Amino acid sequence: MLIKEKIVVVTGGASGIGRALVHRFAAEGAAHIVVADQNEAGASDVVREINVKDVGVTAVGINVTDETQIINLIEHTERTVGPIDLFCSNAGIAIGNGLEEPNEVWDLIMDVNFKSHLYAARCLVPKMISRGGGYLLNTASAAGLLSQIGSVTYAVSKHAAVALAEWLAITHGTQGIKVSVLCPQAVRTAMTEGNEAGVASVDGMIEPEELADAVISGIEQEDFLILPHETVREYIRRKTSDYDRWITGMQKLNELYTAN
Repeated sequence: MLIKEKIVVVTGGASGIGRALVHRFAAEGAAHIVVADQNEAGASDVVREINVKDVGVTAVGINVTDETQIINLIEHTERTVGPIDLFCSNAGIAIGNGLEEPNEVWDLIMDVNFKSHLYAARCLVPKMISRGGGYLLNTASAAGLLSQIGSVTYAVSKHAAVALAEWLAITHGTQGIKVSVLCPQAVRTAMTEGNEAGVASVDGMIEPEELADAVISGIEQEDFLILPHETVREYIRRKTSDYDRWITGMQKLNELYTAN
């Protein structure tokens, strides 16, 4: 799919990956971009940054843990702007560490990193099918394909996001629903600030603009997996070719990083 003249929604669009995507979609000539974020003032700042002829941009405040707000975002966009061609479920958080985390932490990270994708798909997929198709881009993480040293909450929530994207592609791909899942390692955002030496940065920390380049390429080719760090593809091969060996290697990596 080409972004030119498409209507796009980006959640978590006020900063980091979301902000970079908004800028890149505008440069690609999107018809209209809705920048949705809990930080509505930040979303409005991003709108003011966009100055591309014939590209409309709107800021919307939203709490993605509230299904009603996601439904309202979708319905308001389609009523006032037009049918959504691409919905980028990008909002995400990184909280929690081990098994001892209370249910409140688990509930919040699952609500943001997984259920917000579910809410968007549940509302949009029937609409998109009825009009012949549409595109969902779900931001997950390499942690959703591999794991996350030090944070079970992040690993599990991102695995759930990948699993949902897989199911959507399998179940609705023949009905015109295109699905991509974005799985980067470390990206230089507020989420990774101060963690330049963390395990996710072992293959280098990329800039959000580099990631946006990979997203444009992936969407144009309609790739299911978008891997801004291409080395992740080799890690997946190693994992699936010998799971026990991979677990042993990850145990050693865990010992290395938790000892520091």
